[in-house]
Amino acid sequence: MKDTKFDKTDAAAGALFIFCGLFFGAQSLSLDLGTAFRMGPGYFPLILSGVLILLGMIVLFGAMKAENEPMGEHAWRGLLFILPAPIFFGLTVRGLGFVPSIFLTTLIAAFASLKMKPFAAVLLAVAVTIFSTLVFSYALGLPFRRFGPWLPF
Repeated sequence: MKDTKFDKTDAAAGALFIFCGLFFGAQSLSLDLGTAFRMGPGYFPLILSGVLILLGMIVLFGAMKAENEPMGEHAWRGLLFILPAPIFFGLTVRGLGFVPSIFLTTLIAAFASLKMKPFAAVLLAVAVTIFSTLVFSYALGLPFRRFGPWLPF
């Protein structure tokens, strides 16, 4: 039988989630909440803060019965591809436009996995780009340029 111990890092993460949820929940109370059918500007942040508090409690209680396991290797490849992807998107979405930026961002993030093959990564990037364009541009009607001024067309 394994010895169960208190995991301090999980407990700290759970406490941080709870603190952030309480902080943002308190901030949203100063806004008009509205009702479930006529939501005000404070309704959604209050719901999200409640979810964050709930997740924090789950992590905190999980820390009390966690089995201490040695940490494995750091996933450097994931860090090198996942972290720069949203930064790349933010820096290029105005210049390249939404469609090329989301395609390249997905392509960059896809290579974080060692199992991802180039053809599958391109296929994934095309699918995410089509889906995102349909949802954000056509269904939601968000006003952004699909192709930006950095491109010749």
